[in-house]
Amino acid sequence: MTLAVRVPEELSARVPVEQRGPGLERDAVRMLVSRGAEVAHHTFRELPLLLRAGDLLVVNTSATLAAAVDGWTGHARVVVHFSTRGDDGRWAVELREPDGRGTTRAREGGPAGREVRLPGGVGLVLEEPLSGRGERLWWARVSGPGVPGLLREYGRPIRYAYTERDQPLSVHQTVFALPSADGTGSAEMPSAARPFTARLVTELVSRGVLFAPVTLHTGVASAEAHEPPYPERFAVPEASARLIDATRAGGGRVVAVGTTAVRAVESAVGADGAVRACAGWTELVVTPERGVRVVDGLLTGLHEPQASHLLMLEAVAGRVAVERGYEAALQGRYLWHEFGDVHLVLP
Repeated sequence: MTLAVRVPEELSARVPVEQRGPGLERDAVRMLVSRGAEVAHHTFRELPLLLRAGDLLVVNTSATLAAAVDGWTGHARVVVHFSTRGDDGRWAVELREPDGRGTTRAREGGPAGREVRLPGGVGLVLEEPLSGRGERLWWARVSGPGVPGLLREYGRPIRYAYTERDQPLSVHQTVFALPSADGTGSAEMPSAARPFTARLVTELVSRGVLFAPVTLHTGVASAEAHEPPYPERFAVPEASARLIDATRAGGGRVVAVGTTAVRAVESAVGADGAVRACAGWTELVVTPERGVRVVDGLLTGLHEPQASHLLMLEAVAGRVAVERGYEAALQGRYLWHEFGDVHLVLP
């Protein structure tokens, strides 16, 4: 889906909401609510009033990694973005070029055999492109004590040019984030859940709204390419699968918190329409043609008009609803990207 709109640069959220004024918390962001072609304007703190007892929020528990590390290839400075750990111990990585303003711009990764020197005496060698779609992401072998330790010691969260400054890793974690046993996680924050606070979760639970945790480790997106999603690791636990199926059977609504939650849940749906415990890699791309089988609603951020995420949004809400919602978001001066406002799509 391509929207015939342009998002002005000033509508990019440059800092998190809690840094825009005294007394603001994460849940102070605005929330656009779409029900079909109808659009309403709310704050995120009103979410408990928009859900019903018996509704289910599916949340991604993947923790964000400090996935950006400075390095050198020959005499050139680079920034390595660690995206995903493969089953063979290699990592999918993206090489970026420092732009002199604390952020980076795109650069070619190859050729195969390119060596990158990293802090702590760690070396990295590019071996092959991740896919035939391009050479932005490469499988790389890393020497040394291990990537999770390298990221903890020398990494920082990935940052894109529309943001004002680096932020500590804690700013990029959601209230649902849990560390994984093997030290892996998401290269980029599952940002739809960022506005949740412990207080708001408590209020939702007290009103009878349910939560189902799933995990999907997000890979590195491209600020320039708007590519379809790559295979990502995911897990839907047995208890969450049963809760999702029970919610549907009881007439509640299954609302995914973020496109990552949609991808995980829809990857675990069997031919009979039931969700089952599942873990591994998913290559599922949710499009309007494929549709959704379990998810009724979606809480998500505002995406660029060319982003592949909009295909998933259209699959849940329909094209007319997406077009109407984005028109209203532009007219209402909503803020875009991971620190911006959110969009709740309900049936």
